[in-house]
Amino acid sequence: MIKIDRDWGKEIIQRVAKIKQTLLDAGASGIAFGSSGGKDSALVGILCKMATDNIIGVIMPCESASNYNQDLKDAMILGRTYSIDHVIVDLTDTKKTLLTAINRDISVSEVANINMNPRLRMTTLYAIATSHNYLVAGTGNRSEIHMGYFTKWGDGAFDLNPIQDLTKTEIFDFLRYLNAPKVFYTKAPSAGLFEGQTDEADMGLTYDELDTYLLTGIKGNNFYKIEKAHKSTQHKRISNFGNHPTI
Repeated sequence: MIKIDRDWGKEIIQRVAKIKQTLLDAGASGIAFGSSGGKDSALVGILCKMATDNIIGVIMPCESASNYNQDLKDAMILGRTYSIDHVIVDLTDTKKTLLTAINRDISVSEVANINMNPRLRMTTLYAIATSHNYLVAGTGNRSEIHMGYFTKWGDGAFDLNPIQDLTKTEIFDFLRYLNAPKVFYTKAPSAGLFEGQTDEADMGLTYDELDTYLLTGIKGNNFYKIEKAHKSTQHKRISNFGNHPTI
């Protein structure tokens, strides 16, 4: 396990101040974020709530049974614990309608099918945020961003992201410092895109391996796999993160 040496109390002050300034600069009234029931969205929700009471967590189940069960329950725990208003927008039928329309002429591949979920969620988030004069907060972390493990114009689209410079390991540590409900750092990291899906299985390495390299520079057995993924996904970071300075 990597030893984390960061002053989280100081980090809270700096990140909350940055969120407040971003809202002020944009003339925005509040923040909307995708509340997935995971640790990343939990930390984003907590930090944004510290910056403004005008915050809404949007729960967007789409096909996966876990979206309707544990993920939804955990998202609601976040809302109750931190007094964050939530709305639920079920996207399953919306996706079916879109797939039916596309499949009349083109057979949608498995990868394209999976990536439709975060892109539908992005569209939903922006519709809700714009209707309230809110900004959309991203929930991607440094580990995922380095690997390109996000959907271009899906979960990679946002107006601000308070955690994009933090590795998954640091997010675990930050949540413990905040004494967040244990559910947010005990279940396996997953985007909830399909049944049994986990981040580490998709990437073919553990977050411990990835974060050890990112935080210490130590090159483990999967170093070349990490750098190959980083190189091949550079176009995603330029498009989605090029104009977003790190908080």
